Amino acid sequence: MIAPLPKILSNSEKVFDFVVNEGHGVKGLCDIGIQALPKQYIQPLEERITASIVRTDDSIPIIDASNWDDPKVADQICEAAQNWGFFQIINHGVSIEVLDNIKETSHRFFNLPTKEKKKYTKENSVSSNVRYGTSFTPEAEKTLGWRDYLSLVHISDDEATSFWPTSCREEALEYLKSCDTVIRKILKLLMED
Repeated sequence: MIAPLPKILSNSEKVFDFVVNEGHGVKGLCDIGIQALPKQYIQPLEERITASIVRTDDSIPIIDASNWDDPKVADQICEAAQNWGFFQIINHGVSIEVLDNIKETSHRFFNLPTKEKKKYTKENSVSSNVRYGTSFTPEAEKTLGWRDYLSLVHISDDEATSFWPTSCREEALEYLKSCDTVIRKILKLLMED
């Protein structure tokens, strides 16, 4: 049972307890209808990103990988990796169906009852390769990150089948295998150049 809104937000400890210890996460705050961010989530002014340090003149490189064998693709990937450190790949070969399925299954997992999601917290998970949580390291942070996450580390299909949540297991494995192909192609291009 979720406590009434004012009681949950009455002090920092109660918010932390609700979000972290009880496992409701950021989604739990949204579900109870908060109208403003609790103070634990508000970055101090001196730590916020300001317009003066954001580059707006350039955009993240977008690379069309519809023809992985085209030398221009390799050149663009290597240049973006060297100059930016990251890039966006389009026409990469992962089907829209796989992408839609992983989004849908993510929603399905995060819509599970808190009791079900808590089975995968650091304290409760039967595998260190499956983690549900909120923020980054909430116990050590001065300001909490506005995020909930499910981390699934793939060691083997057998382990995934045994320990990953049934609500998202098949779709996550399908997504992982599709992305693995793209990752291998990118790494091959980076190593060859």
